[in-house]
Amino acid sequence: MSDTRQHRSSRTNVFEDVACDIEDISDLEDSPSHPQAITGADAPRLKAHLVRWLALLCACCFSVGSHYTSYLLGPLKSRLARELGTSDIEFGLLISAISLNGTWTPLLGGVMASVLGTTLTSIIATGLIFGGQLLVLLGDLQGSVRLMVFGLFVFGLGTSPLAVVQESIIVRFFNSHGLGVSMAIGLVAGKGVSFVSARTSYPLAARFGRHAPFIASAILTGLSFVVNLIYLLVSKWLIRETGTTLEAREVQNEARQRALYNISEARALEKVARKRYVNLNDVLALGDVFWAYIALNVLCGTLWGPFTHLAPNLLERRYELNEEDASTQASYLLVGSMVLYPACGYLVDRLKHPQAILRLFMIAAVSTMICFAWLSAPPQWTGTPLPGIFSYSFGFGFSPLLLVIIVPALVPLKYVSTTLGLHKSLEHVGSTIMQVLTGIWLAKGKPISKQRDGAAIQSLLLTFLLLNVLQIIVLVVLAHLYRNRWWFNRELGCADDLTGRPTPISPGYTPVRRNESPRVPSPSTEAQPLLTPLPLPTDDESHSQNPVPKHRELRRGRIFACVCIVLLCFCWLLFLGTAWFQLRSKEERHVPPNNTS
Repeated sequence: MSDTRQHRSSRTNVFEDVACDIEDISDLEDSPSHPQAITGADAPRLKAHLVRWLALLCACCFSVGSHYTSYLLGPLKSRLARELGTSDIEFGLLISAISLNGTWTPLLGGVMASVLGTTLTSIIATGLIFGGQLLVLLGDLQGSVRLMVFGLFVFGLGTSPLAVVQESIIVRFFNSHGLGVSMAIGLVAGKGVSFVSARTSYPLAARFGRHAPFIASAILTGLSFVVNLIYLLVSKWLIRETGTTLEAREVQNEARQRALYNISEARALEKVARKRYVNLNDVLALGDVFWAYIALNVLCGTLWGPFTHLAPNLLERRYELNEEDASTQASYLLVGSMVLYPACGYLVDRLKHPQAILRLFMIAAVSTMICFAWLSAPPQWTGTPLPGIFSYSFGFGFSPLLLVIIVPALVPLKYVSTTLGLHKSLEHVGSTIMQVLTGIWLAKGKPISKQRDGAAIQSLLLTFLLLNVLQIIVLVVLAHLYRNRWWFNRELGCADDLTGRPTPISPGYTPVRRNESPRVPSPSTEAQPLLTPLPLPTDDESHSQNPVPKHRELRRGRIFACVCIVLLCFCWLLFLGTAWFQLRSKEERHVPPNNTS
């Protein structure tokens, strides 16, 4: 009995409000004091701030190895073709193998983060990344492209869940403490490693041999796995010292421990845990704004990934550059992120409005469109690709951050992890499809003649330009839908989640007319969320007031979900069919030197 009392006193009276009244569990979950109720007394602000940044450092280190490997192959395309005899199609399969599993694992990662927790999910993801990269290294040592594709296939099983977990960890620790800057730092760390990879992979191969970049990549992925193990050991301490809200899995584990000496507290925590689990059927009710965001992700996938990987070879063949100059100039595509991510994050923290984020995204989309227009022009007119590269570097320098940072404004907080998973999944669907198709298209022109090769590259660049124009159109639609939804829910007084529980309008809110831009009250404390979440209409709202009846949005949601499933199936069939017919053995790839590039 004395041991039980000591155990109880040592953990502090952190659940007194839960034990007092189980029926007031909604107050426990939604009140700002809930994190403190769960984790104990507040730590000193400075200490909590430092510990929070320590958690950010760990999260950034998780993806060092994966980012280095992801951008390793682009500058090595010509060298792999010369030394291993790889074709355009086989190189396209190597790149698309990285993103293929990203078509479904991000959604699984979001669900795993909800069910297993972000800590355990990150361990699984970094383990798969490390194991896959070891297979890639073994395939390179043996000269087996098939083994390299399989290794990248395993590698891709972990990359997308890790990205979802990393973003979820940052949102979790920094949702009310400068999310824009912290998310920017998390993403700029990955972009910085990607730039280093694109800048150093060819020099490493030229100086130490073809195997050197793959050995460096294996070392970095192993380092990321070790850092993740360290995070696993200190995660409970990080959560406790920062007063961070517990995840559903953590609440459930706490409930099991509490059940040993207080049944009422355990039942209350189980109720909290059940409410924090995500039901995928609820995704259909997230509305047209959500599906416009998903369409935007598909188009971003068709542009960003394929172009950055193909850029060194495209510049080499279109502007007749040597391999080193082409890889150096193409690496500048990634340099903008290291400067613009923090600046954009700081700006977002100050603006605190989704419409401002969409306007910034429009500027980025126009910048990348200028790049494709410049590269599509005859090279004898432009002379150099650098203006287009710098324009793309500016647009791509902050648009991926905006694509992530706007999620908390589009969906309730409990759906952030799942939405981030869908965002990554559909982005990889577009990337994989485009990567395989570009490999097939370039392979058609290359063996025939230099003129046909130039025509194939010209058509590919014009396709990128057309997709960029579609991206801008979807951005306009998304901004329009969000504005209408925001105005409608502000008039109703809004609801905070899919359960339809009313949430009072925040103090300082001033009603706006339809023709006015919605305004968000300026934050008064550090605990103010980065963005005002987008409330969803409830079932009992008047259809006469709602410009888009909810049942119609649900029907459209089912249609959009079916379209996404069709795209996913097509992506897998395209990759598997191409790999079955086009991947060759080591003996089959031996071609005369004059036929290699």
